[in-house]
Amino acid sequence: MPALDFTVLFAVMVVAMVATKMWLASRQIRFVAAHRDAVPRQFADTIPIEAHRRAADYTVVRTRLTMLEIIIGAAVLIGLTLLGGVQALDRAVTGWLGEGYAGQIGLVAAVVVVTSVIDLPFDYYRQFVVEERFGFNRMTRAIFFADLAKGSALGAAFGLPLLFVVLWLMGRAGGLWWLWAWVVIVAFQLLVLVLYPTLIAPLFNKFEPLTDEALARRIDALMKRCGFAAKGLFVMDGSRRSAHGNAYFTGFGAAKRIVFFDTLLSRLTGSEIEAVLAHELGHFKRRHVIKRMLVTFAITLGLFALLGWLSGRTWFYEGLGVRPSMTGSNDALALVLFFLALPVFLFFVTPLGSLTSRKHEFEADAFAASQTDAHELVNALVKLYEDNASTLTPDPVYTAFYYSHPPASQRIERLLRHA
Repeated sequence: MPALDFTVLFAVMVVAMVATKMWLASRQIRFVAAHRDAVPRQFADTIPIEAHRRAADYTVVRTRLTMLEIIIGAAVLIGLTLLGGVQALDRAVTGWLGEGYAGQIGLVAAVVVVTSVIDLPFDYYRQFVVEERFGFNRMTRAIFFADLAKGSALGAAFGLPLLFVVLWLMGRAGGLWWLWAWVVIVAFQLLVLVLYPTLIAPLFNKFEPLTDEALARRIDALMKRCGFAAKGLFVMDGSRRSAHGNAYFTGFGAAKRIVFFDTLLSRLTGSEIEAVLAHELGHFKRRHVIKRMLVTFAITLGLFALLGWLSGRTWFYEGLGVRPSMTGSNDALALVLFFLALPVFLFFVTPLGSLTSRKHEFEADAFAASQTDAHELVNALVKLYEDNASTLTPDPVYTAFYYSHPPASQRIERLLRHA
């Protein structure tokens, strides 16, 4: 493929992606705003009009901020690729560190730093302006920047050695380097699953054993009915950062843990918590976690094979605004350009992943209804929708494209059929 043709293709895809994102966001804002003053029939007796309006306003504000991020993100992407940003960074870094592994790792790190610095003001504004305005923020600026520092340190501690291994394989493992790199990435992801509950997560939050004995007995009985074993029940201090509530499973194999946000425990009854947990157990019983993991690994393998092919094509580099080296290694350039361009070309398959996720959520709800009272899960969901200011009236097209969970009305309607 001529480099110019690839440049045109990439530019067209970027424009199409941005236009679609903006159109979807505009639809979401208009639809939510149009239904702001009327609570849907299913929730008329449970959600006050003030809470419904608050959720609508929260959704609109967040979506408008997302629209600004879309524009800035696209501008940065074009700047890094077609306008020569990556090329300039490569020259600067290799001029300083040389063309060896240090220079290659430095280039990848430089691109990560540039994109992270651009994202930082949005993260800050979202936390301390948007979340603060709607009463969700409980994070101090000290915690915000401490989390940022710890996250960056962890990223460097895990990411830099992994990057070195991948670059070494690209340069030394021959034409099938991408296969060996994929094996390394899969092994790394599995390692993180094992280490996350006991090594990584405690760096950011405190986890204490569940002390509510009645609730613990209820949960133990549920797990026995479902044939599920967990290493412990823990409460996380989510209230230090946010008023949002949640519960989740973490870990892998015998190291699985059940974690409740303290905000969730303070809001739901024991039977409602049991129903929420039964939904999460449904994901395991229906093998959603394993299925998603296997699909992810298969897609990753295909993408690494594609990268292996593209890394040897001069038009790939030149089409994205970079002149590859004729004497040194282009491996870091290939990685950077591939992972910058990849989201553009994968964007239009987003609805397929969303559809699969919503299907899994319906299946997990059905499992929960078979193990607990469906009305209790409905009650819990209504409280969570209200507490988290989740809009009850999302745009259907926006929902089909992005939503990993079914809209509230559809989800509750399905649950009531199982009651």
